[in-house]
Amino acid sequence: MKILVPVKRVADPDNANKMKVSADGSSVTSEGLEWKINPFDEYAVEAALRLNEKGGSGDTLGDVIVVSLGPADVATTLRQPLAMGATRGILVEAEDATLDSAAVARALAKLVEKESPDLVLMGKQAVDGDSNTAGQMLAEHLGWPMATFAMSLEVVDGGKALRVGREVDTGVLTLEVTLPAVVTVDLRIVTPTAVKNGVTPADHAYNEGARYASLKGIMQAKKKPIDQIKLADLGVEAKPLVSYAKFEMPPARSGAVTYVESVEQLVEKLKTEAKVL
Repeated sequence: MKILVPVKRVADPDNANKMKVSADGSSVTSEGLEWKINPFDEYAVEAALRLNEKGGSGDTLGDVIVVSLGPADVATTLRQPLAMGATRGILVEAEDATLDSAAVARALAKLVEKESPDLVLMGKQAVDGDSNTAGQMLAEHLGWPMATFAMSLEVVDGGKALRVGREVDTGVLTLEVTLPAVVTVDLRIVTPTAVKNGVTPADHAYNEGARYASLKGIMQAKKKPIDQIKLADLGVEAKPLVSYAKFEMPPARSGAVTYVESVEQLVEKLKTEAKVL
């Protein structure tokens, strides 16, 4: 199976308290922060690798291609999934400020036309924008079936379809999508038995979470190709549909704590002092 996995670099969520707003309020700055692969995209890479290998033996069954949009130094971020086991990378050079979900979806649609993958597997959302729209837009552009919030994947119908367990508010919704398709994954996709490809032994259980890159994998990643192209080469205009008027930090907390004696007193304070009721 040929799987295309879009990945995005984001500021390390563990350092979110260090984020700052520019003096004019026009942007959120990331100076001094470390970049890392978006966690949900890392889960998608792990799921793609599980689909394309015989668990236990490590035999490779197909190609996992990772793609990212952004400045040239995003190539560094692409080395991580390559070290995990992805086959090759594609970097579409563009300025972060000119990208939103719509622009990303248009670019990915063009790449899909070029690469002809059997499956596009991506994180449900990026932890910086949290828009959760790129996958849905991509499926619409392609006219492909899609499933969102996937917590489990199983190859069925002789490799022609996927049975997807979707995490919803009321439990798990199971559906089947015919390939080629677009699937976005949730965090539970990296539980030990969440991915079944029909080749890995049924009793095989992976370690919890995404795999760590081995030293051998890191060394091999240095030699794996990363194709670099321009956004304009895909015929996509860098014109986002969404613009932000202003950013501002939330007000600092006072640190003061007021205790109440009863629920009635709490409700009264919420009405008269906080004015939220």
